Amino acid sequence: MTDTLALVLEGVEGRRIVLASWVTNVAFAASAVPVALGAEDLEIVAAGVALGAFAIGLGVWTVAFSVALARTARGDDVVVANLFFLQGSAPRRVQRHLFASLAVDVAIVAVTAWQAPFGVLVPMLPVGLIGLWGARHGTFPPRARRSNA
Repeated sequence: MTDTLALVLEGVEGRRIVLASWVTNVAFAASAVPVALGAEDLEIVAAGVALGAFAIGLGVWTVAFSVALARTARGDDVVVANLFFLQGSAPRRVQRHLFASLAVDVAIVAVTAWQAPFGVLVPMLPVGLIGLWGARHGTFPPRARRSNA
């Protein structure tokens, strides 16, 4: 799957971030779906994957926010709408992939949460990856200069 996705994303800036978002879904589904289908032996694995994704997501959020602050300090007008919603800051192709990945993640949560409750924490990672893509590769207008008068 990753080879096919890598080909689809060839030439896309920040494609490793997009690929990481999809790989997260595969790992999450591989651990949560069997538990939802009754594989009680894998509950600890599913909880570990979910908590690990959440912890990584917190780190990704921190990096995304730090990079966005640095870009703001250099004169870019970075706001939540174009950082985490990618409004006007990312190509449609990137937006489609990142938000489709988030939607798939939320769908997996919706189907498995009753048996794998820690899964509700997993969407923090794809949202953080959206912010990371925006912070690293997004295009932002220059910040308006304030007059001192």
